[in-house]
Amino acid sequence: MSVVVKIKEAAVRSIEAIYSVSIKPEQILVNATKPEFEGDYTVVLFAFVKQLKKSPDALGQELGEHIVAQNPNLFTGFNVIKGFLNLSVANQFWLDFIAAQKNNQQYGIQPSNGKKVMVEYSSPNTNKPLHLGHLRNNFLGWSIAEILKANGYEVAKTCIVNDRGIHICKSMIAWQLFGHGATPASTGMKGDHFVGDYYVKFNDAYKVEVAALVASGMEQEHAEKAAPIMKETQQMLLDWEAGKPSVMELWRNMNGWVYEGFDTTYKKIGSDFDKTYYESNTYILGKDLVESGLEKKVFFQKDDSSVWIDLTGDGLDEKLVRRKDGTSVYMTQDIGLAVHKYDEFKADQSIYVVGDEQNYHFKVLKLICQKLGIPAADGIYHLSYGMVELPTGKMKSREGTVVDADDLVDAMVNIAQQKTEELGKVKDFTSEELVELYDTIGLGALKFFLLRVDPKKKMIFNPEESIDFHGFTGPFVQYTHARIKSILRKQEDTVLQNSGTEVLLPLELELTKHLELFPSVLEEAAIEHDPSKVAIYLFELAKTFNGFYTQHSIANAESDEKKSLRIYLSKLTAQVLQRGMSVLGIRVPERM
Repeated sequence: MSVVVKIKEAAVRSIEAIYSVSIKPEQILVNATKPEFEGDYTVVLFAFVKQLKKSPDALGQELGEHIVAQNPNLFTGFNVIKGFLNLSVANQFWLDFIAAQKNNQQYGIQPSNGKKVMVEYSSPNTNKPLHLGHLRNNFLGWSIAEILKANGYEVAKTCIVNDRGIHICKSMIAWQLFGHGATPASTGMKGDHFVGDYYVKFNDAYKVEVAALVASGMEQEHAEKAAPIMKETQQMLLDWEAGKPSVMELWRNMNGWVYEGFDTTYKKIGSDFDKTYYESNTYILGKDLVESGLEKKVFFQKDDSSVWIDLTGDGLDEKLVRRKDGTSVYMTQDIGLAVHKYDEFKADQSIYVVGDEQNYHFKVLKLICQKLGIPAADGIYHLSYGMVELPTGKMKSREGTVVDADDLVDAMVNIAQQKTEELGKVKDFTSEELVELYDTIGLGALKFFLLRVDPKKKMIFNPEESIDFHGFTGPFVQYTHARIKSILRKQEDTVLQNSGTEVLLPLELELTKHLELFPSVLEEAAIEHDPSKVAIYLFELAKTFNGFYTQHSIANAESDEKKSLRIYLSKLTAQVLQRGMSVLGIRVPERM
């Protein structure tokens, strides 16, 4: 149990004992005490002044006296400043915390809580390779899954591949027109890049045809529908839905090329899935649910036979769930897939990692599932995230201006090599070790930079800024871990003392406090579905350690007890940095 939780519970007990009022622990706000005041943690009292009919200072005084008197092993004193109750935590509490973690290899990892969560992320289209936006999606999904695992959840990582539809047919038509039998093998190209090029070729040819029709006097809107290449594409979609053998064979071949490319990229970035769904298998799901919804009066049918749901009472609008020709829409498919996934995994919560342009869609999806009485509908959660842009602006896949994921990872590794060599500290590394080191730093910088921002916020990615060994970056945290490992290697022969009675100096105490927060940070990140909580914490921990080590020598400590204490603190810091970075999908080197 963290010290903040202990403080909240102590405050709850004291309020009940003094005032006979029941308060829940989550109603108590506890912050770190500001440096200019005496104390370690501050209880904010203003929320209870009216309810308890006390002035802030009087409430603080009465509460402080009772809390300290009832918890003499935890608190040594208190003070009240302008309605804020500042509590001083006993030195022995921190020493006991350090001692408890000496042999705890699972620090921060919670036991199973018996709950299941499914996290769906990546969701690529098979007409183009993964790009920068997909990287933020993958890193968010993967890290949230790992953070939930650390909090005791059983997690299933899933992916839905959009492998059918008009966008796939565009690449297929372009290959038929311009490919001349070429394959990834014959061109030496990665499969997803190969197919993606034909998607761009389609768009180029389409624009030329539309322009020619407009120049001949046709209106733009009509020209866009009448362009021959678009008509061929729409016919191909109909042939696919009808199962025409030649179209199905081409579809399977081109998707196969893309999957090989995806697998290479996923392996490179460390992304994996427990189950992959394919839209070509799931798009028919949900049709039976429409009939069920009509029977339950959840849906209604219009005169043209189309089926809708009226969500105006929920502050939304009417939503189509089946077209007049009987075909399903994306919403129908998503409802069906939600049921299918629950039947397979029985997850209590289903998290969808999808960009914020789909906020409305997922609000509607959850509402419909709830109205249909689908199991665990309340557990549907949209992890919405903002788009990633470059300093030069937005990306457009149809124009071939996206930042390819593979190219970006390679560029990051090259920048890592360049900046590491400039520091000149890797002369004793073998060539194999250097390859691994540059990959670790480059990919770590990319992941940390994309995860350090609140998912809900739009962000601008700057490759050069992300690899800075002194800034708010992955390499700074990695370097701190490697630095600690170097320090510890020099102290391997030290015989450690275990007196456990040292008085912690201010920077030793600050580092200890930071380490004690780790499980709470992981819990907060899981509750808020926000890996940036972990990234920010790790950066602050690395800064705190560097400040501590600058002031306090380990090799020349004032006593053997102090030396042992600082070694223990260093070991625990390295362990927390390694574990925290691991839930973000980032490796930390033993030396840099």
